[in-house]
Amino acid sequence: MQTIEHIHNEIDKRKEELFDLLKTLISFQTPAPPARNTEEAQQFVAGFLRDKGFAIDQWDVYPGDPNVVGTLKGTDPAAFNSLIVNGHMDVAEVSEDEQWETNPFSPFVKDNAIIGRGAADMKGGLAGALFAIQLIHEAGMKLPGTLMLQSVIGEEVGEAGTLQCCKKGYKADFALVVDTSDLHIQGQGGVITGWITLKSDQTFHDATRRRMIHAGGKLMGASAIEKMTKIIAGLQELERHWAVMKSYPGFPAGTTTINPAVIEGGRHAAFIADECRLWITVHFYPDETYESVAEEVEQYIRNIAKGDLWMQENPPQFEWGGTSMIEDRGEIFPSFEVDPQHPAVRELKQAHSSVLGNLPIMDVSPSVTDGGWLADAGIPTALYGPGKLEHAHAVNEQLDLDELINYTKVLASFIYNWTHTRKGETSYEIQ
Repeated sequence: MQTIEHIHNEIDKRKEELFDLLKTLISFQTPAPPARNTEEAQQFVAGFLRDKGFAIDQWDVYPGDPNVVGTLKGTDPAAFNSLIVNGHMDVAEVSEDEQWETNPFSPFVKDNAIIGRGAADMKGGLAGALFAIQLIHEAGMKLPGTLMLQSVIGEEVGEAGTLQCCKKGYKADFALVVDTSDLHIQGQGGVITGWITLKSDQTFHDATRRRMIHAGGKLMGASAIEKMTKIIAGLQELERHWAVMKSYPGFPAGTTTINPAVIEGGRHAAFIADECRLWITVHFYPDETYESVAEEVEQYIRNIAKGDLWMQENPPQFEWGGTSMIEDRGEIFPSFEVDPQHPAVRELKQAHSSVLGNLPIMDVSPSVTDGGWLADAGIPTALYGPGKLEHAHAVNEQLDLDELINYTKVLASFIYNWTHTRKGETSYEIQ
């Protein structure tokens, strides 16, 4: 039987195949928004995995946007560890006025990097995973533990294709999200969006405003827009309190933020505004949950409302999260922590060290990924992928070729070693 060293040599010898695979993935135009455009790319992934012996589960999350889960059942799945490798097929949107060197979906190599939309975020990670799987298959290596590859949709717009995989019951002993991390092993904070609404059941002509704000008017009314400024001030106070009282290793102080992102209100100039809606984005730490953070915000704002006579009669309403930034203007990215002593994390560190000759950096991502949904489903999870965050979403997005090669070697070692580790064991020596 071939060894992992053989696989690493094959990656070096056949690196152009790896680069071509990434170029092929980039050439599928899958920006979100507008989304609903991953069908062809996902069919490619499904066919690729099917040819390697994987059973394919493919279903539409939205029309034109299917998830693909390939499962390679292990030869002894009851005794050996299973693994989910997870990545998203959608990429960041491209505006018409962006000054790319060429078409963002016509990838090319320059200065030892592949340039194209999605190179770093995160088709590079998917390409490395697929190529590692291909070489393991071609070498005739049988994995005793079950391997699943999830190619999901919607990550860029909070549509959480990964959440749909969890809802369908896909589980494993460990999950690796191959999103952008510059080969750091990472956990992440979380994000939740919410709408705060002030709405009166009465409407007033704008000519009645004098009676609401001057002595003797005797009209109990108010502008919902003006009242929303009290709530915004309250959110700023809470944000400052969090900055003082909360912290997490690896994050700069004050990373827990409350962004008043969008405000909508009023009918037109002849009305006192009877409704105002504020769209906020809340960032929180890995040791917090989106439910607890939302409750903190609600409780603080409700206490402010109790001190306002108009808001006592017209209390703020809250709507949290959502399944899509496109469909319902809302999203959730749960946070997660990485246990450095988890056997799979130790295997991953060992695989990284054997390839790169140094210990991997373990820290926290300043961004968010779908990994939170896997962790939220009770699956130990880590983020580990190629690409630098400053290249993700950027004009002339790129991925260093040497980093892609090293990443593919690490991933091949980790897939092989983890699925050859018996449940309950703590390590497996790299061959």
